Amino acid sequence: MPFELSYFHERVLAEIESWPVDVLADYARLVELLAEHGPSLRLPHSRAMGEGLFELRPRGRSGIGRAFYCFLVGKRVVVLHAFVKKTQQTPERDLKLARKRLTEVQHG
Repeated sequence: MPFELSYFHERVLAEIESWPVDVLADYARLVELLAEHGPSLRLPHSRAMGEGLFELRPRGRSGIGRAFYCFLVGKRVVVLHAFVKKTQQTPERDLKLARKRLTEVQHG
């Protein structure tokens, strides 16, 4: 039984849909792998960020996307935040926002 994917807010999905087409295509491929493999999906596709937060790592010729997500009981995956990277390092504000949303999802 595959994992079920949902989004923290419709704006998260809208952000992803605005990505360059090649990055979006890789995201779609990685989401299929995530639904199939769940927590066993690892680098280079996914990376654990600690405390139950993970990042999906789509890329394309025109850029690199990041989508932070978590797992919930019942084989559910919630995409918390997404953005296109402009620098090598993940911006601290994006990480903080993802962690804040993770807390909201886990504790209501």
